[in-house]
Amino acid sequence: MKITQLVCQILRIPSVVAKTASSQDAVVVRVRTDTGLEGVGEADASPEVVKAIVDAPFSHNIACGLREIVLGENPLETERLWQKMYRRTMYFGRTSVTIAAMAAVDMALWDLKGKHFGEPIHRLLGGKLHARIKAYASILFGRDGRETADIATRWREAGYQALKCGWEPMGTSEALDVELVEGARRGLGEGTLLIDAGCVWDARTALRRAQRFAESNIEWLEEPLREDDVEGYVWLRDRSPVPIAAGEGECGREAFRPLIDRRALDVYQVDLSRCGFTDAAYIRGRVEEIGARLCNHCYTSPLTAAASLHWLSTCRDAFLFEDCVEDSPLRHELTTEKVQAVDGWIDVPDAPGLGVTLNEEFVAAHLIAESGRK
Repeated sequence: MKITQLVCQILRIPSVVAKTASSQDAVVVRVRTDTGLEGVGEADASPEVVKAIVDAPFSHNIACGLREIVLGENPLETERLWQKMYRRTMYFGRTSVTIAAMAAVDMALWDLKGKHFGEPIHRLLGGKLHARIKAYASILFGRDGRETADIATRWREAGYQALKCGWEPMGTSEALDVELVEGARRGLGEGTLLIDAGCVWDARTALRRAQRFAESNIEWLEEPLREDDVEGYVWLRDRSPVPIAAGEGECGREAFRPLIDRRALDVYQVDLSRCGFTDAAYIRGRVEEIGARLCNHCYTSPLTAAASLHWLSTCRDAFLFEDCVEDSPLRHELTTEKVQAVDGWIDVPDAPGLGVTLNEEFVAAHLIAESGRK
């Protein structure tokens, strides 16, 4: 079996607004073979930038587009192809969007591998430890405490026992920060409350906020600092009264390595659309080795949601699943199968590969760019 095509498609919903939500557009990668099998994956990054990395022609041996690297290869050799892509894109950057583009290809390769063997990806990863996982509704803050309370109430009434609110307008002032968290707690009631700060503070300010937020009994404080402030995270985790979570923006094992080596976090959040299955499996082993907890990050489409479930189900201490509840057509209509929690719990797919199929009518209606067809 050989790879004959690597197709890169960019999709976008009709109305994109200025907010921190990566469910408004998508870049989908399809790996096709001479046997007729196709695997599908996606990356969470600027679709046009990912497409450029996939499409780039050969420049030299360590600056080559991903399509050039994988055409003609055996798609079942996922580890070797990951290493080949990593080596041949060395001059593209080692821990950022290049790895995210690789992750999309890797996800598609694993999807294809599962279809070839007739097995779900979690079985190829070693076997699931959890058949279903408690899900938290992941959504942005409201404009103030009252609106945030209404949002939390809505998702509690929808059956979620856990909720995460994040990003804007947190960081505006201490008073508003506390108001937002108190509003979320008021609306959620006794459930599990997670707070995502969105990388807005220095370490000392983050510690003061953690102390105030502890009064609302939050389960974790996510990304209070800049993503690359490893020393700040080490300092904060040692002092914070609440667990510290981060990792969603990290692309691949090299980006996670300093956080893991320094034991900088309580919860390591791995996004399959930035790490792929190959590096996510490595990260899982390293994090479990140091006794920390793992959670997925997912704010894109059902492709990454399904991928996250396969991976997270193989994590020893998996305890929560991030379930994006952003009201976006990409989140709800990209695949024919729904990947969403029911009564606060989400089932792990058992069909071959990712266990989801693209809604081709939706793809055709939202396609704005495509490359890779012969």
